[in-house]
Amino acid sequence: MQQDHIELKQRRDLGDTISIYFEFFKKNLTSFLNIFISYNGLFILGFLGVSYLLVTGFVGMYDSSTYGNASTEIDSALYLGIGGIAFFILFLATAVLNYSLAASYMIHYEKNETPTIEKKQVWKLVSDNLGNIILFILLLIVIYVGVFIAGMVLSIIPLIGSLAYYLLMLSFTAWMGVSFMAMLSQKLSVSDALSEGFKLIKLYYWKSVLVNLVVGMLLGILLLVVLMIPGVLIGIYAFHSIENGIDLAESPVAKVIWTLTLTLVLVLYSFNQSLAQFVNGILYFSLYEETYNENMRNRIDQIGAGE
Repeated sequence: MQQDHIELKQRRDLGDTISIYFEFFKKNLTSFLNIFISYNGLFILGFLGVSYLLVTGFVGMYDSSTYGNASTEIDSALYLGIGGIAFFILFLATAVLNYSLAASYMIHYEKNETPTIEKKQVWKLVSDNLGNIILFILLLIVIYVGVFIAGMVLSIIPLIGSLAYYLLMLSFTAWMGVSFMAMLSQKLSVSDALSEGFKLIKLYYWKSVLVNLVVGMLLGILLLVVLMIPGVLIGIYAFHSIENGIDLAESPVAKVIWTLTLTLVLVLYSFNQSLAQFVNGILYFSLYEETYNENMRNRIDQIGAGE
């Protein structure tokens, strides 16, 4: 086994699970980032086009509200409409892709016991299970709608309603993430994977919820910190432009900057989806080992064979 390889199938408490996640993140960031860029290239170009449509639409709507140009308002609404629809389609497509890439990467990492993962291996597992993946995502959306409605009803309850809502959403996130890992790792059907995920989450409920809560908050903070860099630069540019009397709504340079910035935000959010699934990948292997003791039995068998 490689020295840098992290053994994922281990019994771990809450603190160890979170620590291993960030250790895994640190050691595999470059490797997975290369895979992410390789298979998201077309989507990144798509995000660039969507960003252009949305920025053009918003700027046009601002102009029409300021100068009262009806024809500009219609064109801008068209840009916003097309951009919004394209964004929704791209959002779903990238969510499915990056959810799957992250899960496949972790499965190959655990099986191969090597820190070097071939991108073709990662994609092959995704393509071989594409039908189940699409069905899983469709069911996820349907279940999410039901969970969201139930959460909204619970949130009406004073004081504890909001807590119940967030607890329900965290439970849903953990269940879906672990079930998705089970489907690809154990080659289960969608229904069997959802049952397996529910079983594992039920056995170790608070650990599952708290891991998603803590790591989710930390990833959110990390994303905000990263986004602060372009945010500050744009703020400086906007300040100097206004000081020099430049109309940001009419400036081609400003439009390019807004477009590139929005593209960067969308790409970073897509990458964050993969990082979020890594959380449930770490959690899945830990819960699986605690439930089935597979790794421990293999070690005992190896010791017995050696004797």
